[in-house]
This record gives sequence, structure tokens and C-alpha cells, in this order.
Amino acid sequence: MRSIELTRRIRWADADAAGRLHYPRIFEYFEEGEMELLRAGGYQLFSDDQHDFPRKHVEAVFHQVLPLDAQFVMRVTIGKLGTTSIRYDFHIFADEACTQLTLEGSMTVVVVKDGKPAPIPERLRAALS
Repeated sequence: MRSIELTRRIRWADADAAGRLHYPRIFEYFEEGEMELLRAGGYQLFSDDQHDFPRKHVEAVFHQVLPLDAQFVMRVTIGKLGTTSIRYDFHIFADEACTQLTLEGSMTVVVVKDGKPAPIPERLRAALS
């Protein structure tokens, strides 16, 4: 299954008053990772006007604080490619060698067409495989 790594920094707008990652912002990083993984597979999510991709489940486990301006590596992988859903897995590391896990999480999206779950389009399945 497809996997990518992105190097990012904790942005000013994503930090709380204590100077650390404000926890709900991690889900915005997850969405960025999803888009980059799709782009790497040659698929543009918003070019598909027949399907919607609502989030069914998201979660994150914080193992270590990420302070303002901290550089991190986010690894995005396909955890599960089902019939009508995709689970993206996220691992965030505080070091470039990816040995210091600071956060892990997942996001499950459902493919929806005409308001009902639908099979993953073949072009999307190919981009994620």
C-alpha cells in the first residue's frame, strides 16, 4: 500500500498559549497528509464530483508534546483499503530518523455517492495501492 513522509513544523497558528501544538490542529495535518498521499498516487480528490468522502472516525494518541516551531516527520500510510472505506494511519516523529514517535493516529473516510456508501472508485483504489 502507498506511503509517504512529509517534514513539517508546528506553525504559530497551531500552537496554544503555552507554546505547544493545540491538539485539534493535528487533524488538519492529517488532512494535509491525506491530500499529499492522494497527489503522490496521481489522484485529485476534488476532481471527483460524483463522490463525497466524509470522515467516519478520527483519533490521535499523543505520546510527547510538540512545541511551537518543532520540526517533525509525518508518515502517512494506508492502514486498510476496504470496499467502501479507507483508513489512513499517521505516525509523527520528532526526529528525521523516525525513531522518536510523538504522536500516532488514524482517520477513516467513507466513499459516498448519492448519500449512500459506495465502492471505492477503481482510479482511487489504484492510486492508493
